[in-house]
Amino acid sequence: MILQRQLKERLILTPPKKAIRLVAGADCAFQPDSDRLVAAVVLMRLPGLEIVETAVAIRPAPFPYVPGLLSFREGPALLAAFARLKRRPDAILIDGHGIAHPRGFGLAAHIGMWLDLPSVGCAKRRFVGTSRMPGPKIGDASPIRHEGRTVGFAIRTREKANPVFVSPGQRADLDFARRLVLDCVRGHRLPEPTRLADALAEASKPKRKRRR
Repeated sequence: MILQRQLKERLILTPPKKAIRLVAGADCAFQPDSDRLVAAVVLMRLPGLEIVETAVAIRPAPFPYVPGLLSFREGPALLAAFARLKRRPDAILIDGHGIAHPRGFGLAAHIGMWLDLPSVGCAKRRFVGTSRMPGPKIGDASPIRHEGRTVGFAIRTREKANPVFVSPGQRADLDFARRLVLDCVRGHRLPEPTRLADALAEASKPKRKRRR
């Protein structure tokens, strides 16, 4: 917790000036029978969202599941997967939180700072603060307010579906985070890079050996 507060002070919340062409989505799946994490990264090209390459890494879970400390659990596996990419992303989307975090330094912020890349967290549930339900149209957004400031958005990415909760991590601001997520939406609730990373992580779990 102390480390997160210290690293928060080093965050750069200024978006990149160059256009984002390659965006990587990352997610982890847990294999409870072996206590291993399967991390997957899917690199896609904007604006068409063609898959450029994928990478997977399997590592032992080094830390128990503790809300707010996900980076210490999933970070090593995710970084190992990113290290296997042949191309460097222009930005990354993480299934987790950026600054919309109790100590302002969630998984997306941590991975973005480590890789020195623009990063955005896009989570299925709000972790801190309050937000109203956004309007019904795709792209409608409601600010997430925490401790007197806006730390992210609840964004409608699919009609009649629950919103996702988006916040900047490293080298990103609120507007950049919102635009990147919406640029990556293609008819599903989750943006394509993290949706496909989630599916790849699940599909890459080692098969359990049948007992005879």
